[in-house]
Amino acid sequence: METISSEPKWTVVEGAGPIIATAIHDGHSVRAEVLDRLAIDEPGRLREEDPYTGEWTAVVPTRVVGLQSRFEVDLNRPRERAVYIRPEDAWGLHVWREPPPDDIVARSLAIYDGFYAEMERLLRSVEKRHGRFVVFDLHTYNHRREGTNGPPADPLGNPQVNLGTGTMDRARWSGIVDRFVKDLGAFDFPGGRLDVRENVKFQGGAFGKWIHETFPESGCAIAIEFKKFFMEEWTGVRDETLSDAIHEALRSTVPGVIEELGRSGPRNA
Repeated sequence: METISSEPKWTVVEGAGPIIATAIHDGHSVRAEVLDRLAIDEPGRLREEDPYTGEWTAVVPTRVVGLQSRFEVDLNRPRERAVYIRPEDAWGLHVWREPPPDDIVARSLAIYDGFYAEMERLLRSVEKRHGRFVVFDLHTYNHRREGTNGPPADPLGNPQVNLGTGTMDRARWSGIVDRFVKDLGAFDFPGGRLDVRENVKFQGGAFGKWIHETFPESGCAIAIEFKKFFMEEWTGVRDETLSDAIHEALRSTVPGVIEELGRSGPRNA
């Protein structure tokens, strides 16, 4: 594989336990040759990235944080769509001043390939030690696309926490997912219990799909999307109290998930 640069494109911390927390859209860095050609400015990139999710991965010992912006390469898209080329690839945003040449795209896709190779190595290691594992695939999503003073999106279609379980065999992993939903919803969150629902806004992306296809018997990836109710999505400023509460709410689910993993095995569909 071609060397991109000496700078890391993601961080991996390996620890004990069968749960891995990932924040693959936390990154904001862009390689110089990409930055020179981008039309979208830094605030525009930040608005669509998932800041602070990297900090939340600390709820478990094994964690992965992406460092590159999704506007260079999106690790949660299929490989053929991992580099946004057209506005329709990126919520209608004009990403490039001119289409990126093939060699730049190839170097961005080399990051993608390297990441998935590293994830297979990591998850095989966890599988070998524990038999089965759960990935907390952490993300955030926007709900004020009409501007900071515009109305928020309808809460009926935009839960505070959207769990994407559409890429998994839901029946097989029902014990784990149901326990996660129960424990997250039971957390004493500031202002009231969290609105936690499945597959309302998102059903999960390519990363979770890859995990379920690569580890069909042993890997359960839950795409956990927090609405950006804990921050001002147009400025990036967060409410520390709410962000810390999300961290603790996620932490509260870990014992139950481990308990469910320790039962006799995944339920067969």
